[in-house]
Order: sequence, then structure tokens, then C-alpha cells
Amino acid sequence: MFDLRTIRQELNQELKDILAYWQKYGPDPIEGYYGQVDYQNVPKTDAAKGIVLNSRIVWTFAAAARHMQHDEYLPYAERAYNYIDKHFRDKEHGGVYWSVDYKGEPLQTFKQQYGQAFAIYGLSEYYRASKHQPALDFAKEIYNKMIKHAYDPKRGGFYECLTRDWSGMAEEYVISKKDNQESKTMNTHLHILEAFTNLYRAWPDKGLNQQIRSLIDDFTKYIVDPKTYRMNLFMDDDWKVRKTAISYGHDIEASWLLVESAEALHDEALVKKIKTLSVKMARAAATGLASDGGMNYEYDPKENHLNHERSWWVMAEAMVGFMNAYQLTKEKQFLDKSLNTWEFIKSYLLDKKNGEWYSGVDENHKILGNSKISMWKCPYHNGRACIEMIDRLG
Repeated sequence: MFDLRTIRQELNQELKDILAYWQKYGPDPIEGYYGQVDYQNVPKTDAAKGIVLNSRIVWTFAAAARHMQHDEYLPYAERAYNYIDKHFRDKEHGGVYWSVDYKGEPLQTFKQQYGQAFAIYGLSEYYRASKHQPALDFAKEIYNKMIKHAYDPKRGGFYECLTRDWSGMAEEYVISKKDNQESKTMNTHLHILEAFTNLYRAWPDKGLNQQIRSLIDDFTKYIVDPKTYRMNLFMDDDWKVRKTAISYGHDIEASWLLVESAEALHDEALVKKIKTLSVKMARAAATGLASDGGMNYEYDPKENHLNHERSWWVMAEAMVGFMNAYQLTKEKQFLDKSLNTWEFIKSYLLDKKNGEWYSGVDENHKILGNSKISMWKCPYHNGRACIEMIDRLG
């Protein structure tokens, strides 16, 4: 029997601990934040810095400032915002670079839509917390570039990666494989939807409203399989599936993010439709849970290969996704799945000595990886999960 009040208190403390870790070990004394810090909290001072990490830092501290109404967090969001504005912003062609070197010089300058989306997500949250108008203007500028150059008006959706000047497909893809014609991906579209939804909260533009509706439509038509309620991961220009695998973490993450986006539009019929879909997605994703309460990373049916890793971000999203399913259905099994996830996180993912979360463990709970901070290891999944759970348990 779970004590919800105690769990809420634990999550509130965990959020404070996550933020305290990033306050202490994240900032690069020169400027901005380190690109990489290991499990012993030692920074790799010459590591490249990514737009995804920096945007997620902006979002996390800005969201924490709003959520906890605590002024100490906003300067940390501002620090990341200033670094993005100074070093990641492409002042010639618009948008943001994918990465810069440790000195802040452009490294990978292509326009990966995943990166543009996270910049919008962080900038819009920073505006919501600070009311700093240039941050919102910056977010709108990136949005307009994406609509003008990366949006497919004929078939819907967004092209994965464009050249620095937005003139054509880039040679270097980050998430998908260009040579396999994987030009539209679930992962990028999920985070574009997430970003546009947050921008809409700050800027309720009619065109943006329509873009969010179109993205939700893309998910219901092309991305979520109507038979399995799992998501297709990689598609070509025409949404033809190029690769089939099951990403349990993305499935459970999308199950609650889709509801969040539908609710932002205040369309009752759409919300009802997406809530029904959400529960089916959560039921499908639950098959990825192992007997120890951890969620496996991915299953490839063609290779009959199960990736047993219990990743930090997958576990964070599972906690929220199953709580969302419980709120929609009142089925106790979903509540148990959510709270068992938290118990797993406490037992195996929290680094009780050096702080923050390990990047993952295997099926035998052996610790994997060696980065507390990296291009991808950030305070957003676990920080956001704590915020969401605190609100939902309130």
C-alpha cells in the first residue's frame, strides 16, 4: 500500500536534489554549462556543447522557478539562455546550431529539427517564467523558420534535418539515417509537438494552433499504429514506415504528451479522442515492463532482440505516463505501475553518493554509462517527471 503523501514529499525533495546537483556541478566557470560531467562529478572541460542539453537546462530551471515560485532558479535558466543566444544562435541564417565546441565556436551547424524544437521549448518556458520578451521573439523566429523551410505542406509533418541555410536536406542526420530515406521521425515530431504546445501557452497564435492540430493528426494517422497502439519510429517523405521497432519509453512518453497538447487547444472532442488513444498506448507500453518494475528500452521484432536497459529517461517518463493513465481510467494497476517505477528509480538509478541519476542499469541492475551530464543526459526528463508527479499527486 503506497502512502501518496509521503511519495509526493519524496518527489518534491528529489526535484530539489536534482536542481541542487545542476547548480553545483553544471556551470562552466567560463560561461554557460559544461558539455560533459562524469559519474565522479569531474567535468570534461573540452567537451562539445549541444543545443538539446542547453535548451533542456533552460526549460528545467525556468519550469522549476514557476512551479516552486523560487527566485534562486531563474538565474540558472538565464545563464543557459544567454549562452544559447550568444553561441548557438545562427545570426546569419536563423535557427540554432546542433553543437558548438567548448569555446563556443560553431561545430555542427546543420538545422536538425529536433534541436530547433528543444530551443523553442526552452525559450518559451524561459519567457513564461521571466517575461523576457527577447526570449519569446527568439522562439517565434525559430518557429517561423521551421514552418517556412522544414514543414511539408503537401504531406504534413517536418523534414528531419536541413542544411545550415535551410536550403535542402543536410548530409549529416543525428536521429535517423538519410541513406535509408528516414526523413520523418516519431522522435522529432513528438518533441516538435511538445515545443509548439509550450510556445502556444505563451503565444496563442491561430497558425500555431493549426500546426499543433496537424501534428496531433499526424500522430493519429501515421505515427501511432491503429492495430498495436505503438508508434512507428522512422518514415520517409510519404510517411511510409522505413524501420519497425518498439520504443517502450517513447510510447509511454507520447501517451501523456499527446493529451497535454490536445488539452492546450481547449477542444473537447479532440481531448476525448486523444484520451482514449492515450490509454490504449499506455496499455501497449506496459508490455515493456519487467518483473522488477523496470521498463525495457526497446524491442526489435525483426531481430527478435530485446534491449534490457532501464534508462533514466524511460523510467522518468513511465512514472508520469502510467500516472496519467491512472487519472484517465482510475484503474489501480496504472497507479501501481507508476509508483513501482518510482520505487525502482529510488533503488537503482539514484546515485546516493554523488547525486543525480545514473544514465541507466541493465537487467541485473548493473550501472551503465559514465555521464551525469552529456549531450543527452540532462535535468529535463527526471526534473519534469518530479514536477508532473508532484502536481498530479497534489
